[in-house]
Amino acid sequence: MTDALQASLAISGSGLEAQSARLRVISENIANAQSTAATPDADPYRRKTISFASELDRAVGAPLVRVRNIGVDQSPFRLEYDPGNSAADEKGYVKTPNVDILLEMTNLREANRSYEANLQVAHQTSEMLSMTVNLMKDV
Repeated sequence: MTDALQASLAISGSGLEAQSARLRVISENIANAQSTAATPDADPYRRKTISFASELDRAVGAPLVRVRNIGVDQSPFRLEYDPGNSAADEKGYVKTPNVDILLEMTNLREANRSYEANLQVAHQTSEMLSMTVNLMKDV
């Protein structure tokens, strides 16, 4: 039988890693939301997506979350009329990234809260382990 506190630390640790990766992907999307291609025939930045998978850690006996895939959103690019842009086509339209800032900010907030929740679990588990060690010292 595995230790429940050790399993708790492993689970929250995997959650921290997953949300950290999610925050990185969201940050890349936000940073590139206004970038366009250099030429009319090239594509601008494509929004990245991230998906997770549940894995069983046999050493701890706990289900952990892992990054399954970092993919690319295939939704269409937005077109903006900007005839003076070097990336404009013959009609004056520029392809802009398929990044929705509002959606990314919502995802950022959710990922941040999930990260904080996992951090709090790790902190509480660490405190419980410390208390257990202190109790054992007194015996």
